[in-house]
Amino acid sequence: MNKTQYLNKVMVKKKLISLGFLMIVVFLNGCKSKEEAKKSSKPNIVFIMTDDHAFQAISAYGHGLNNTPNIDRIAHEGAIFNKGYVTNSICAPSRAVMLTGKHSFVNGKIDNISAFNWDQDNFAKSLQKSGYQTALVGKIHMDGLPQGFDYSCVLPGQGEYYSPDFIENGEKKNIPGYVTSITTDIALNWLKNKREKDKPFLLLYHQKAPHRTWMPEEKYFTLFEDKTFAPPANFFDDYEGRPAAATQEMSIFKDMDLVYDLKMLDKEGDIKTKYREMFQRKYDRMTNEQKAAWDAYYDPIIADFKAKNPQGKDLALWKYNRYMHDYFRTVQSVDDGVGQVLDYLKENGLEENTIVVYTSDQGFYLGEHGWFDKRFMYEESFRTPILVKYPKEIKPRTVIDELVQNLDFAPTLLDYAGIEIPKDVQGESFRKLVNGTSSEWRDAIYYTFYEFPGEHKVKRHYGVRTDRYKLIHFYYDIDQWELYDLEKDPSEMKNVYNDPSYADVKTNMHQQLENMRTKYGDSDALNQTHLSRVLKGKANNH
Repeated sequence: MNKTQYLNKVMVKKKLISLGFLMIVVFLNGCKSKEEAKKSSKPNIVFIMTDDHAFQAISAYGHGLNNTPNIDRIAHEGAIFNKGYVTNSICAPSRAVMLTGKHSFVNGKIDNISAFNWDQDNFAKSLQKSGYQTALVGKIHMDGLPQGFDYSCVLPGQGEYYSPDFIENGEKKNIPGYVTSITTDIALNWLKNKREKDKPFLLLYHQKAPHRTWMPEEKYFTLFEDKTFAPPANFFDDYEGRPAAATQEMSIFKDMDLVYDLKMLDKEGDIKTKYREMFQRKYDRMTNEQKAAWDAYYDPIIADFKAKNPQGKDLALWKYNRYMHDYFRTVQSVDDGVGQVLDYLKENGLEENTIVVYTSDQGFYLGEHGWFDKRFMYEESFRTPILVKYPKEIKPRTVIDELVQNLDFAPTLLDYAGIEIPKDVQGESFRKLVNGTSSEWRDAIYYTFYEFPGEHKVKRHYGVRTDRYKLIHFYYDIDQWELYDLEKDPSEMKNVYNDPSYADVKTNMHQQLENMRTKYGDSDALNQTHLSRVLKGKANNH
C-alpha cells in the first residue's frame, strides 16, 4: 500500500467515525427532542385569584362601571363564563374548595375560623408529584405552611395594603410598598429567576385586593374623581318577604364604617366610629412619604364631609360613591399586575402552552340590596368571575353559559395536566365544555354558608340553583324558605315560595335540593356537627 492509498484509507475511517458520531448525536438529540416534546405537552398553569372581585367590576362582563383591559385580554383571547359560581361565599372556605375540589362540609374548612387540614390531598400536590414545579404567591388566608408547593410566599391572614408582611417558605418578613404591586413582583421573580425552566409549572398568583378596606395605590388616588356612580335600582331595598335579608349587618348606609371603610380619619378625632382604631393601625403602617401623599388626597375630602355633614339618603349616597371610588381603584392595580404577567408569558414564548385562569374567591355586592360584602346565596355574591385562556384548545371569545363552580377548578386542571382525577373529588372537569367537544353538563348547583353567629349577621343557609330557579333554606335561629324565578326577577326582590302559581316549581326544586344533598353527602345532621364546631371555635378564640 503506497502512502497515498494509506492516507485515503485513514480519511475514510475518520469520515465513518465522524458519521457514526453524528448519527449518535442525531439519535440522542432526537430522544431529547421527544422528551422535551413530552414535557412541553403538559401545559403550564397560572391561576390568578383575587379577593371579593365582583363580576360587575370586570369590563368584559359589560356592566360599564370600570375598565379592566388586561383582565379582559383573558376573556378576549379565551373564554368568559357567564354562570360561574362558588359553593360557599366567604374567603378561606372558597380557597379550600378551589384546592381540593370538594365542598366545605367535606374538606372541613366551613368558615374563616375553623382550621384547614393541609395534610389532605389538593390538586397542587398531584401536579407536584407528576413533575410540575409549583408556587403559591399572595393571599391564601389559611394558617399553616402550604402543602403542595415548592415555593410559597403568602400573606398572613387577610394581609395589609401598605408595608405588608409575607411568609416566605415559613419565614415571616416585612416588605415595604403596596401589596398588589409587591405580590406581582414576587410572582414575576419566581417565574423569571426561581423556577426550573425545563419543568412545567403551576403558579397560584393570589391578590389581596379588592378586599376591604379598599386602600388604593397612590397613583390611582384620583381615578374616577370626576365620576358619580348611580346606585343599583334596589339600593334602597326594604327586604319585604325576606326576613334573613332584613337582619344582616352589611348595609352601606347603616354598617359601613366612616373611618375604617371610607378613610375619614380626621386629625382632630371628631369622627368617632367602631373601627377607627383598627384603621389607625393600618394608616400607621405607611412610611412618612406615603402618609404625606395619602393626607394630601384624603384630608380635603374629610374636611368637605365634616363641613357638609350629610344625613339620611344623602349620607347613604355619599358613602356609596366613596366606596365605589376606592373599590375600583384597588381593582385597577390588580389589572396592572395581570397585564405584567400576561406580557411576561408572551415575551418569553410561554403564552401558547400556558393555561391562564382569572377568578375571585367569590362575588361581591356593589350596592345591590344596599350592601357591601358577600356571604348570601343571592346572585351578586354567589356568582364569581371566571375567565380562562389556553390558545392550544380554547378559541378566542368563547362564551360559556353552563353552571360552573369553583368546585370544578381542581379536576379541570388535573385533566389538562393528564393526571387521573381522584374519585373523591366532587367537582367536574369543564375541559370538554370549554373546548367545545362536549355539551353535556350539570343542570343544578349546590351552596352552603355556615358563619353564623358571626360578622355581618348573615344567617346560616343552603340551597340549590338551576338555570332559572333558586331555592334557599335559612336555618339555625330561623326557618325560612325562599324561591326565586331568576328569569322574571333577576334581582331577587320577590320571594315566590308561597305563591300558588309556583307550587309545581317548588316541588321540583325541593327534589333538586334533596338530589344535590344526597349526591354530595350533606345533611341536617352534618350541619349540626358543623355548628358545634363553629361555636366551639368561637369560644376558644375569646
